[in-house]
Amino acid sequence: MIRLLIVDDQDIVRQGLSVILKHEPEIEVIGAAANGRDAIDLTARLKPDVVLMDLQMPVLNGIQATRAIIEKFPQTRVVVLTTYASDDWVFDALRAGACGYLLKDSDSAEIARAVRGAVGGETWIDPAVAGRVLAEFNRLAASQPVAPDLPPIEPLTERELAVLQHLANGKTNREIAETLFLSEGTVKNYVSTILSKLQANDRTHAAILALKRGLAKLE
Repeated sequence: MIRLLIVDDQDIVRQGLSVILKHEPEIEVIGAAANGRDAIDLTARLKPDVVLMDLQMPVLNGIQATRAIIEKFPQTRVVVLTTYASDDWVFDALRAGACGYLLKDSDSAEIARAVRGAVGGETWIDPAVAGRVLAEFNRLAASQPVAPDLPPIEPLTERELAVLQHLANGKTNREIAETLFLSEGTVKNYVSTILSKLQANDRTHAAILALKRGLAKLE
């Protein structure tokens, strides 16, 4: 069961999300917070697997809370759920360590998929902002030459490189499986092996390392 903490400064939003998500399979809503400071305190006390994080909040905003949670509780995943689609909010949230960024007009099924995906190491970006995120990664990759001083790694197989290419472009395990005609379980195993070989902490880290090493490119 995925233990979920909901963070939003609006009481009606917290209640609505709790009602909706408690009926989703594999998800248990274990608490709710109204600001970033309470989110950090509840994360310490309740040990959620995933925090569903609003951004604009009193006391401590979602960016600050996300950064603190990732630093103090690295096993906890943070998925942002916000009304803000501007570049500054998106990139600040991802730099703070969020593994997902959804807008509040997302339907309940998409939010639930993002929560489940976060536990599986996936990065879930709302389609409304995904293009800008990929463009920024592309710009950064183009401005930096392949790093020659990275430590050596175990070579990746042809199939692992194919999975890594799709991973670097933000595809979920399901999408990779459909594209490469594999089962989701097989893709998940490939991703675990890739993370190990690249010495990456998560999928986003693996994508960045793949770009730096020239093992993948953004499409």
